[in-house]
Amino acid sequence: MAKNLELFASPSAPAVARRDRPLADRLRPSEWADYQGLEDLDKNLMRQLREGKGKPPSLVLWGPPGSGKTTLAKLIGKSFSFPFVELSAVLSGVKEVREVVEVAKTSAEPTILFLDEIHRFNKAQQDAFLPHVENGTIILIGATTENPSFYLTGALLSRAKVLVLPGLKADSLARILERAGIDLGITLSKEAQNVLLSFVGGDARRLLNLLESLAQTRSAAKGEISLAVLSQFLKDSKTAFYDRDGEEHYNVASAFIKSLRGSNPDAALFWAFWMIKAGEDPRFVIRRMMIFASEDIGNADPRALQIAVATAEAFDRLGLPEGRIPIAQCVTYLASAPKSNRSYMAMNEVLAAIDQHTKVKVPVHLRNAPTKLMKDLGYGENYQYPHDHEQGFAPGVQYLPDELKGQSFYEPSDHGYEKTLKERLEHLKKSG
Repeated sequence: MAKNLELFASPSAPAVARRDRPLADRLRPSEWADYQGLEDLDKNLMRQLREGKGKPPSLVLWGPPGSGKTTLAKLIGKSFSFPFVELSAVLSGVKEVREVVEVAKTSAEPTILFLDEIHRFNKAQQDAFLPHVENGTIILIGATTENPSFYLTGALLSRAKVLVLPGLKADSLARILERAGIDLGITLSKEAQNVLLSFVGGDARRLLNLLESLAQTRSAAKGEISLAVLSQFLKDSKTAFYDRDGEEHYNVASAFIKSLRGSNPDAALFWAFWMIKAGEDPRFVIRRMMIFASEDIGNADPRALQIAVATAEAFDRLGLPEGRIPIAQCVTYLASAPKSNRSYMAMNEVLAAIDQHTKVKVPVHLRNAPTKLMKDLGYGENYQYPHDHEQGFAPGVQYLPDELKGQSFYEPSDHGYEKTLKERLEHLKKSG
C-alpha cells in the first residue's frame, strides 16, 4: 500500500472524516473494481497499474470534468508501495514541489506526486519537475481538463505519457447512478434515468451533485421520481458544457465552420446556438460568419458577405434576445449558399508571388504622369482607357509586372454567380 506523506498537515490537527461529505466524495471508488470507464483506457497500462507491478510511468491524465482523473490517480497511489503525495496547482507552487522533492530524496523509492490542475502551472513552474522526473526521484501524475499540447511544455510532455480519459458512457454512469440511489434512498423512473444520464454529458461528478440536490429537494416525498418531476428540477440547470478559454472553444467553433462549409444548416444552427447559449459572445459567431462569407462563399454568392455584415449591424442595434433572429437567418443562408474559395486561394497565391518577387517595376504604360518630366519619360504612354472600348474592355493590355507576365491567380469556379464571372472572363480573354 502507498505511504501517504502528510507534508503540510498539522500534527495537532488530524484530518477528520466528515459525515456531511458531498455524495461525489462519499462514492469515490476506493477499489479498482468500482472504477468506471477502464474499458476505454490502455488495457496493458491499466493491468500494470492495477497490479502495482514495476514502476509506473509519469502520466498526464487528460479528460473533461467528472471523468475520473483524481480517482484514477488515487488508485494508482494505492496500488504501489511508493510514497504518494497529492497537491493541487490551485493551492500550491514551486515551493511546495521543492519540499516534496527534498523529502523524496531521502527515500530509497521514488515518490508518486499527484498534481491536480497541472495546467495552472506556468512554464517555469513546470520546468521545476524536469530534473526530478528525469532522475527518477518523483513519478509525476498530472490531471488536467485542458489540452496538454496547449498548456504543458514539450519538455514535460516528452517525459510523461498522456492518458486520455473520455467522458463516461451511459452504461458506466448508470452503474454510478444505481450506487448513488441506494446511498440516498431514492429511485428514478427509467425515462427519468435516461434523461439525467444524457443531461450530464459524461460527467460523473455532475450526475452525483444533481442527484444529491434532487434528493434534498424531495426529502419529504415518497415513491419513484418521475420524468415530469426531474424535468421540472432540471429546468433551471440547463447549461451547455463549453470552455471559452480552452480546447472546447476551438472544437465547437471548428464544428460550426465545418457545418457551414458542408452546407448543413441544421448542424450549423446547432453549433452556433450551442456557443451562444453556453455564454459565448454572439459577436464572435458573427465575426466568424463574416470571414466565412468571404473565404468559403466568395463570389459564388456576393450577397453572403453583405448579409453577414448586415447581421453584425442588426445585432448591435437589437441586442439579445431579438438579435438571435438575424444570426439564425445568416447561419442558414451561409450554410445553404453555393461555395467557392477561389478568391481566397488567389489571395494566397498572390502573397506567395510577392514573397518571391520582392522588387518589381510597374509597367510604364500603367504609371501616372503628373509632371512634364514624367510624360517625357513615357509614363502613361499608350495606356488604353477601357471605357473607350466596346464592352468596357481593352484587349491585349498587360497589367502585371514583367516578372509575372502571363501569370494567372484567380480561377473562378462553376458554382453560383462565380460561374457567370468565369464565363465573362473567358469571353474577354478570347476577345483579346
